[in-house]
Amino acid sequence: MADSLRIVLLGAPGCGKGTQAARLAETLGIPAISTGDMLRAAVAAGSELGRRVEGVMASGALVDDELMAEVVRDRLSQPDADAGFLLDGYPRTAPQAGTLEEILNGTRIDHVVTIDVPDEELVQRIVLRGRGADDREDVVRERLQVYAAQTEPLIAHYEGLGLLRRVNGNVPIEQVTVAIEAALAGTARV
Repeated sequence: MADSLRIVLLGAPGCGKGTQAARLAETLGIPAISTGDMLRAAVAAGSELGRRVEGVMASGALVDDELMAEVVRDRLSQPDADAGFLLDGYPRTAPQAGTLEEILNGTRIDHVVTIDVPDEELVQRIVLRGRGADDREDVVRERLQVYAAQTEPLIAHYEGLGLLRRVNGNVPIEQVTVAIEAALAGTARV
């Protein structure tokens, strides 16, 4: 679709970022890079990284910025990310957004898409999928509070930079994909 297309997906836990990232990566021909998937795989594999983050993830808190920067820097240095990427789960905080700018070393993000879904719908989605220890209702509600406090400020940051595209994520998956593609092409109201 475009050379070196760099996209960040924002949205609360359970909004469908992972599903949409996978769909868009295939369409756009760029890798979907999910920090959550990388961390969950590390925990499942019992790796050193997994041991370092397991307790943090089970509590619903965010993995510290330094460790996340290490994970993202390593992944973005791989050759398949040279033509662009779709980041799902990073940045999650204002300091991480600054670190991402440092990692990209002057290369600009092209689009930031936020997938909006009401909190009660998010709680139902996550608890029903029940993938792991962090999918209990109390942990989900804590994750949503952390998101509101730490990640929602990024929306204003990226909106101020003219990069933000808003998409309703409380519709069928296919409609969300079409809305994101339209937003990326500049044909949707944002």
